[in-house]
Amino acid sequence: MTELRAADLRFSAQEAGAFLNECMGLSLSAEHISALEARTEGWAAGLQLAALSLRGHADVPGFIDAFTGSNRFILDYLVEEVLQRQPDHVRSFLMRTAILDRLSGPLCDAVTAQGGSSAVLNHLERANLFVVPLDDRRQWYRYHHLFAEVLRARASHEEPELQKPLHRRASEWYQHHDLLEDALKHALAARDVERAGALLEAVLPAIRRSRHDATLRGWLSALPDHIVRGNPVLSVFYAWLMLTSGDLDAVEERLQDAERGLAEASRDGERTRNLPGGLKAESEEFRALPVTIAVYRAALAQAAGDVTGTAAHARRALELCGPGDHLSRAAAAGFLGLAAWARGDLDTAVPTFAEVAPNLHGAGNIADELASTMVLADMWMARGSLTEARRLLEQALTAADSAGIASGPPTADLHVGISALYCESGAPAAARAHLESGITLGEAASLPENLYRRFVVMARLQYLSGDPGRALELLEEAERRYLRGFFPDVRPIPAMKARIWIGQGALREASDWARARRLSAGDELTYLREFEHLTLARLLIAEQEADPNGSLGGAFDLLERLLQAAQASGRGGSVNEILVLKAKAYQVQGRVGLALEALEQALIRTEAEGHVRLFLDEGAPMIALLHKAAAERICPSFVSHLLHAANTGETVPATPRGTDGMPVQLSERELQVLRLLDSSLSGPEVARQLFVSLNTLRTHTRHIFEKLQVNSRAEAVRRAREHGVL
Repeated sequence: MTELRAADLRFSAQEAGAFLNECMGLSLSAEHISALEARTEGWAAGLQLAALSLRGHADVPGFIDAFTGSNRFILDYLVEEVLQRQPDHVRSFLMRTAILDRLSGPLCDAVTAQGGSSAVLNHLERANLFVVPLDDRRQWYRYHHLFAEVLRARASHEEPELQKPLHRRASEWYQHHDLLEDALKHALAARDVERAGALLEAVLPAIRRSRHDATLRGWLSALPDHIVRGNPVLSVFYAWLMLTSGDLDAVEERLQDAERGLAEASRDGERTRNLPGGLKAESEEFRALPVTIAVYRAALAQAAGDVTGTAAHARRALELCGPGDHLSRAAAAGFLGLAAWARGDLDTAVPTFAEVAPNLHGAGNIADELASTMVLADMWMARGSLTEARRLLEQALTAADSAGIASGPPTADLHVGISALYCESGAPAAARAHLESGITLGEAASLPENLYRRFVVMARLQYLSGDPGRALELLEEAERRYLRGFFPDVRPIPAMKARIWIGQGALREASDWARARRLSAGDELTYLREFEHLTLARLLIAEQEADPNGSLGGAFDLLERLLQAAQASGRGGSVNEILVLKAKAYQVQGRVGLALEALEQALIRTEAEGHVRLFLDEGAPMIALLHKAAAERICPSFVSHLLHAANTGETVPATPRGTDGMPVQLSERELQVLRLLDSSLSGPEVARQLFVSLNTLRTHTRHIFEKLQVNSRAEAVRRAREHGVL
């Protein structure tokens, strides 16, 4: 005998498409078919009921979004054909356990206040009554999504007075079994707000470690304001959410609420506060409140551009830290590093901020540990090192995979960060691949403070592909997404827009920007305005190109002062840019010898790091100057590399090359990967052969493609054979 169960009868996406379009004549897109198949979980009758409802419906996406157990066809079918046919005790069990996302015998016993739930669940599964097992041992189940929605609707209608007690029992059971997030969800559903507030405080460490900010925001928003304000831990984390949303004006008031609550607890002399449900509130978050408050005040000061205040609050936080308080030490070191960065002191900022990741690792905050790499990579870019910045980000991406968070935050941010680096090293194909990976992972795999970055990189790629109009639109979106209060704004987005205007000859728009920012060549220099002043120097040079009768005296004076400041503080990235701008300014004046001298200094400094766009972004005049440098045999290998990139639009970062210019120095691991690529094994099979994850294999493969200057597996093998690598 052959037994056919629900899993066997479930329609696949292909079968659902054939049924909906061929049998029911609907002409739905693949996306809509997939959505309906997921919504109905392949239930044939559900698909048929959806098809009947869809006939003549103009808004297909809207219908699919709203297709739930409240749909009249679904409701009538499941109530009349399924629910009403069950014995009273089964019907009661179904409606009273419908509040649960997952079901087990002991949990259902607690919620229904009756025994025998395991036997009922076993019966429901054998009868194919929309119960789905979640494990091989048949201990945990769930209801079919549409069936659960119908049950909840009927229960709310027929037994409204039972809903709160049912949720309360579920919350108590989950708390007793240390499943606090589930306990919190049901406490909120039971409107037991005091208990929910206590549970939220208890689960905060886990939420903080995983950076589930959206979840925390939803839970805090569900609590009445007096519950949040009356709990110092919840108050301080409400302040955190105000920081993450950019509502900086509301932060200080919440921090003061927390301080009052902390003072009251100290006045009462309580070492442990008793909260509803037998919970104890002497949590790690409560003990760390003085440090946390100091840290958030450092963030507020930074958002206001108060570098002195940022450092002072960060030092106060460090003084309050206990010896094993890794999380607080990470935060304090982070803001001290950011304060040094805001001052432009990268020689101090980099080693100080480098202490953040080890402390976050010690605290178990893996998501924040990896996210801190983004900031450290930015600092290394400011020092002029694309190589170290990319190494850090790729190392973090591999660590995310090893930690099992390859699709969680901040994995998407890391891809976007690597994409930005490939843009600067003249590899737009690799940049697009990483950007697409980040976008595919979705916003849930990003941290809120980093979401704007993807739009900046998208704008960069659009500009490089010749669409400055679209690039400006994307920068405007990045500006809307930007959240103040996290990092020094060392590359303001309006200045990025001004650079596009300058590159396109829209000098009036760029001049309007400079006037609005009250920029002049004689300004007092600060690092937080250095990017703007470098943009101003570009504008002055462009205006000189447009009007040969003008003078570049102000531009040269500005560049010289910027150069001295950058050299004194280890800002190699700014030094490189200033030298390129000086070369361009000399060229505009017709002083070619001095232009080549400045260009040679920039080339020597940047060759090992593979900077490409630093030169090519200056357009045709710089290309002409590079040709002169080639004729003079100035840095011949790198100049040839740059001119190749200018001609083809695609290159790779400079790497050691053989006599024919072909990069051949692959690592031993890359050679192992390349040998397996030269086989019939699939990607997953190659990964298993090497005992690495698929994500790690992709990283190795990308490096191989980059070094061999190819875009496919077959090309890599062919090129490697041609040059004796294989």
